[in-house]
Amino acid sequence: MSLRVACDLDGTVADMDVALQREARRLFGPDVALHAFPGDRMESAEDVEGHMTSDPAARTNGGPRALTAREVRRLWEHVATLDDFWTSLGEVEPGAVAQLATAARTLRWEVIFLTQRPSSSAGETTQVQSQRWLQAHGFELPSVMVMRGSRGKVATAFALDALIDDRPENCLDVVTDSKARAILVWRDAEGQLPATAQRLGIGVVKSVAECLGILTKVESTARGDVLSRVMRLLGLKESTSM
Repeated sequence: MSLRVACDLDGTVADMDVALQREARRLFGPDVALHAFPGDRMESAEDVEGHMTSDPAARTNGGPRALTAREVRRLWEHVATLDDFWTSLGEVEPGAVAQLATAARTLRWEVIFLTQRPSSSAGETTQVQSQRWLQAHGFELPSVMVMRGSRGKVATAFALDALIDDRPENCLDVVTDSKARAILVWRDAEGQLPATAQRLGIGVVKSVAECLGILTKVESTARGDVLSRVMRLLGLKESTSM
């Protein structure tokens, strides 16, 4: 039976940070940085403002200043006015989208891409821009869901087998609210990995390429066997899943 896989876009396969950093410096000057504070990760207008500072002069160790909450809102408003902003991004791992497309085509996976990107008021819709970006990077006829809320509920609704994501909180949603396997793409230092990740049944890999290597090793056609093999290849015990 074919795997049903969801893959996050920004931070997992699409490099949103570089484009946002460029636009932030155009708006606020060369001394601003999206990640002036450790742990800040820009994915959507909804989930970023709590990580920003209210002090415009704030610095970390004398380095670049972080954006204020007001500047973050202005940045997202600005991005929404740019024609086809979401088609301009690069890949985090060059070739990863094409590699995923090849695996899906060869092994007959059903793949959906998930994103929390805000709506665009210029050019095509965020969904269409995301689809065009995926096509340009080698994935034909991509399914994209622009969503809000728990990815675990989406995983349940779509009867997903696995979710590939770079955010621990999204993976936690999946293992809490669904029976799907969550695979966390963790490119930061290993020591910064949340201690609860593997205890809660979240598989951890260093790259999308590594993740795909694991999933493509799963050759059983029975759903139960497939998921058990995924767990073993990720170094997790079946009893740790939720």
